[in-house]
Amino acid sequence: MPTPPPRILIADDQPDVLKALKLLLKGEGFETRMASSPIDVVEAVRTEDFDAVLIDLNYTRDTTSGREGIGLLKQLRQIDGELPVLVMTGWSSVDIAVEAMQQGARDFIQKPWDNERLLSILKTQIELGRALRRGRRLEAENEILRNVGETTMIADSAAMKPVLDLIERIGPSDANVLLTGAHGTGKGLIAKILHQVSNRAEKPLITVNAGGLPETIFESELFGHVQGAFTDATTNRVGRFELADGGTLFLDEIGNISPVMQTKLLQVVETGQFEPVGSSKTKTVDVRIISATNMDIRKAIDEGRFREDLLFRLNTIEIGLPPLVERREDIPQLAGHFLQRLLSRYDKSIGGFDRASMQALLDYPWPGNVRELEHVIERAVLMASGDTIRTGDLGIGALSETPPDLEGMTLDEVEALLVRKAMARHGGNVNQAAKALGLSRSGLYRRLDKLGMVSGDDAAAES
Repeated sequence: MPTPPPRILIADDQPDVLKALKLLLKGEGFETRMASSPIDVVEAVRTEDFDAVLIDLNYTRDTTSGREGIGLLKQLRQIDGELPVLVMTGWSSVDIAVEAMQQGARDFIQKPWDNERLLSILKTQIELGRALRRGRRLEAENEILRNVGETTMIADSAAMKPVLDLIERIGPSDANVLLTGAHGTGKGLIAKILHQVSNRAEKPLITVNAGGLPETIFESELFGHVQGAFTDATTNRVGRFELADGGTLFLDEIGNISPVMQTKLLQVVETGQFEPVGSSKTKTVDVRIISATNMDIRKAIDEGRFREDLLFRLNTIEIGLPPLVERREDIPQLAGHFLQRLLSRYDKSIGGFDRASMQALLDYPWPGNVRELEHVIERAVLMASGDTIRTGDLGIGALSETPPDLEGMTLDEVEALLVRKAMARHGGNVNQAAKALGLSRSGLYRRLDKLGMVSGDDAAAES
């Protein structure tokens, strides 16, 4: 995509100055927007995007102090601290120039200006400003995309065939997709694969645990904020929607979003437009949305907890993922895949599973699904003392139908038992399981993370 021409806001109370600057910059390929007062400048910067602002220091007839321009400069720095602002005046002095620079002006231009110097300053500051914005965006992307994990999918069972068929048919499209299924069934992995087979694969896949975001930061995380929007907003922040522009946004745990936030999300999904917190600038993005939930979303609609019109926008196509107990044929291959990866991570040498341990994996009910299987294999790799993994290394016997010997278990093992049983009893519903255990939602998320039954990103978002 070609770089758009630089867009400059020019502010001066003299029409001849505005006309001369417009002609000069137009000849150099700049787009310009004119303003004749500080009020016009502030309104323009609040509602539009510019690469640089060139402002006069005096706007009232017969004034030469430059105080109007200094006050305007302070306002502009509060609105957007990264926006390059250049000041100019016909009544320059060392003192006013120094003060303007101290207040954040990038450079100082005296009237009448030298064309070559003015153009050189503008081009330099525009390049620096764009570089700063690119740097902040890359920093945000790197923070989010760090540890994205692998996208190997093992799905040879009959239960997974409909999933694979849907991925093949809709993957290359821009259709929004809703992924449903219990915790740990691989919704995040399917989202990555859908993105990789789409026409958006060269653009980012941005993941956010939407249901784990408190209302106080929901808008800031998804839509971004500007400096000064609230107490801790010390810099501008790029939101997830903007980071995903041209690519895919994966909204996990969509069913747990509050009604107020559902309304805000619906507007963006419908129009592709939003305003960062603290800003009146409307941004437009082109984003494919893949969302996921472990709850019965239609029951939530019937109970008034989820907006039906939002569901219509999110589930152009719905893909339901089966629990691991319905795809037991995949367990040996999944276990072997996890084993090889974990052996490499921990630099260990183990030949595989003995017959009894593999049968234990096949017989276990897997309330935490594939994610729990991975955690169990990791434990086995760490605990194994021989050249094969044995049943005792797996640590899953405590959840068999035989009543557990609590006296012979450690506190951590008892806690793990209770958490797994609660999650299984409530079908993977975190809210209900937390209530049954007498825990807060975030407290249960931390324990699920420890047991490998929820991703680290989900647990972090709940913390």
